[in-house]
Amino acid sequence: QVQLVESGGGLVQPGGSLRLSCAASGFSLEGYAIGWFPQAPGKERERVSCVSGSDDSEWCADSVKGRFTIVRDNAKNTVYLQMNSLKPEDTAAYYCAASEDYGLGYTFRLAKHYDYWGQGTQVTVSS
Repeated sequence: QVQLVESGGGLVQPGGSLRLSCAASGFSLEGYAIGWFPQAPGKERERVSCVSGSDDSEWCADSVKGRFTIVRDNAKNTVYLQMNSLKPEDTAAYYCAASEDYGLGYTFRLAKHYDYWGQGTQVTVSS
C-alpha cells in the first residue's frame, strides 16, 4: 500500500526554522518526483513550493528560493523540506506528493502532476 506520511510541522516565530519530513512506504522513492505543496485556508493546493526529481534535480518557487531547501534521502525513503527564515505568509498545511517522473521530475510543479498524497502537516508562523 502506497503511503506518504508528513511530520515536523508546528508553530514557529517569524524568522524561525522548521524541517518537514515526508516518509514513504509501500514503494521506493527512486524513480519518483516528490513535491511539497502549501495550502493556506480558503486557497487551492495548486503549485509546489519545492520539488525533488528522481535524478536529484530540484526546483523551488521564487517565493521560497533561498529560504527553503528540499533534500532527498533514498536510503531512508524520505524527503525533507528545510524551511528557514519563515514568514507569516508561509503559514499553511504542507502536503508532500509523489509521482513517477522518468527523469523530468523538476518540471512537476502543479498538483495535477502527482498521483500520491500525504495527509499534511500544519505550519503556523506567528509571533
